[in-house]
Amino acid sequence: MISVAKRLLWLSAVLVAPASQATMYPLPEHGSALFGSVEHTVTTYEDTLIDLGRRYSLGYEEIRRVNPDVDPWLPGEGTAVVLPGQRILPSGPRDGIVVNLPEHRLYYYPKPKKGEKPVVYTYPVSIGKMDWHTPLGKTRIVQKEKNPVWYPPASVRKEHAERGDPLPAAVPPGPDNPLGAYKMRLAIGGGSYLIHGTNNPAAVGMAITHGCIRMYPEDIEQLYSMVPVGTNVYLVNEPVKVAFVDGEVYMEAHPPVDDEGQVAPIDVNDFAARLDKLLGATRTAVHWDYALDMLKGGTGMPVLIGIEADDDAPASDAPLASGNTPPAPGP
Repeated sequence: MISVAKRLLWLSAVLVAPASQATMYPLPEHGSALFGSVEHTVTTYEDTLIDLGRRYSLGYEEIRRVNPDVDPWLPGEGTAVVLPGQRILPSGPRDGIVVNLPEHRLYYYPKPKKGEKPVVYTYPVSIGKMDWHTPLGKTRIVQKEKNPVWYPPASVRKEHAERGDPLPAAVPPGPDNPLGAYKMRLAIGGGSYLIHGTNNPAAVGMAITHGCIRMYPEDIEQLYSMVPVGTNVYLVNEPVKVAFVDGEVYMEAHPPVDDEGQVAPIDVNDFAARLDKLLGATRTAVHWDYALDMLKGGTGMPVLIGIEADDDAPASDAPLASGNTPPAPGP
């Protein structure tokens, strides 16, 4: 059995892989939730971190979080950049569209045709900011429109007027329209919430909207072409995702938000309960100190936190704390 220390070292030393802009992945087999891969690239003199994020279908926050020492606008030529392309699928139905708000990411599960293997499409998105949080719950697509006119709600017009930036009653299609070229209306909130494009792609991946789900122009164009009216949409709040793959336990942590869209503390007890349910009766060693550190300051990338015990392995080769229950807090 390979020691956990060696496995964690291996996990962090991902080989450099060719660039890929793909947003479609085969669904993991046997019910697994872990998919994709971490990649690396080196900047050229004209690159910005924002450009790289869009090129690799990553949002602003997720590429910044794993590259905290890189200047987003002037990274400089020859700077190594991590591209976090490995993910854990949100729990719950693999049906229609799932938007995980803390992750700032959308997943689309199209119904496979006869003879096709199931796939998932995933895209970075912007979500609601603080007082304009995106609601939670199950809804559906009730309308699709290309080249929409934007009619700013009275509350948004008031906000802009107070900033000295008044808005017209209607904004026609074109480069000044913040909805971009495509919109899909949700049934939730009386139809006031949309999934749409943008004329400000640099802000995709932030909590910056008035509650709508905002996407890169090329991403909404692709999604719009695939999603029929009536598609289910699940707006969920799952800051911590876990997966058990081939005897290994992975965790992916994002800054959580509460019901009002505010940053909230991690619920360690909820995490422990979910991990217990995932692992069941297996004999699994979990590195709780490392897991708790990742909960507090997670990068949003899956990390190895535990390994199923090998019945014939010597005790000295299993340095993780045994069991699925976190240690009691110290004095």
